[in-house]
Amino acid sequence: MNPDPETHSVRRIVLPSGRSIEVVRFFEQDERPLRELHRCPSCDSPLVQPLSWVDAGEERWELELECPNCWWHETDVYEREEIEALEDQLDAGLEEMLGDLQRLTEANMSEEVARFSRALECDAILPEDF
Repeated sequence: MNPDPETHSVRRIVLPSGRSIEVVRFFEQDERPLRELHRCPSCDSPLVQPLSWVDAGEERWELELECPNCWWHETDVYEREEIEALEDQLDAGLEEMLGDLQRLTEANMSEEVARFSRALECDAILPEDF
């Protein structure tokens, strides 16, 4: 019988004696294990993004999530811990994009400076160009 991750979890613990035991934890009716909201359950893409969010009270939020890779879509209520983990992933993604933008800008500027320098050396820049 395969355990249903929505109703319980199983964890193997090794005791000091060397024996191992399995600890089964059953979740309450409205309790569920935390999942990585940035990861698509359909295609496993790490690019899931929130489209909208509404406060659902008691540190819970209703999010509308979408995967830009396979267009998986879901609206559900999530716990504060899940939201914070999603925010951390979104912040890390933003930092990565800003770093890429900085490197691209520097590469483009160095090419423009090189072209401008060559034009100056060849006397291809005239007062009318400004």
